[in-house]
Amino acid sequence: MSYLLVFVGGGLGSVLRYALTMAAGKAFGPHFPWGTFLINITGSTVMGLIAGYLAFKGETAQPWRIFLMTGILGGYTTFSAFSLDAAVLYERGEIALALAYVLGSVLMAISGLFAGLALVRSLS
Repeated sequence: MSYLLVFVGGGLGSVLRYALTMAAGKAFGPHFPWGTFLINITGSTVMGLIAGYLAFKGETAQPWRIFLMTGILGGYTTFSAFSLDAAVLYERGEIALALAYVLGSVLMAISGLFAGLALVRSLS
């Protein structure tokens, strides 16, 4: 059942992401990635709202957590999960680890993207 919840939620989140990306492109133009920017902010905000609310619900909230956080928000933006992970590390008092996670994730992800581009370009 958990896989079905993730599957359906992920599809809904992906459609929402696509719709907002298209709407932002039409509204603001192509010179800045407004769609991704807005998705990352709204997804992280909603992740905080849901995580905070469901924290008080215990195990009865697990299907909702899977559907909303892993499914919908996972399809909408993985930045929300990244933000939650960083916040959890910070709130545990693991400031250095949170900073390493944030900087490492951003730098390694961008480096990985450039490495992938370079590899494909070298093979073309």
